[in-house]
Amino acid sequence: MEKYLIVGLGNPGQVYVRQRHNVGFMTLDAISRKHNVSFTKHRGKCLVATFHLNSTSIILLKPQTFMNLSGRSVQELVRYYDIQLGKTLVIFDDLDLPIGGIRIRKSGGSSGHKGMQSVIEFLGSETIPRLRLGIGRPPAIMEPKDYVLRTFSEHQQQHINSQLPKVIAAVATFVIDGINTAMSNYNCTSLKE
Repeated sequence: MEKYLIVGLGNPGQVYVRQRHNVGFMTLDAISRKHNVSFTKHRGKCLVATFHLNSTSIILLKPQTFMNLSGRSVQELVRYYDIQLGKTLVIFDDLDLPIGGIRIRKSGGSSGHKGMQSVIEFLGSETIPRLRLGIGRPPAIMEPKDYVLRTFSEHQQQHINSQLPKVIAAVATFVIDGINTAMSNYNCTSLKE
């Protein structure tokens, strides 16, 4: 059976749940609710949930090592389940996209995202599919590192929530039809801030 690894980047713990930096976790939580699966601990370093989509096994991964060391958990699961990098999708927040904007790529650098940089370093490759979900730019007076650790406003959270079904559909398209179709169908910018 084919296996795909879907990674959501974020920080573990209740204090971080609604923060901008945790849209990767938010996405995986939404996918797990849709497929009625629960996360369980895997070797103490990550939370994992699995389900089947058609004849494909999907493994959802939420690293529990904090953002800057996310690659450690990803590397362990890639090896443990023997998953090809082309069948791994990393979902994380992006300051350069408007809130709710979606950008899917086959490969590339980290764009300054410490979690994605850790994944690249631990896997030894930039050829890792990724889905970036926009969180917007911080106000001019705020440092990006402070902005990503702030919670969304109620309006912003509603907008992110309204985009999650589209992100879930993009993940399913990535698995079933491939990354080129996912990029063609779902790369977009959000309509609103």
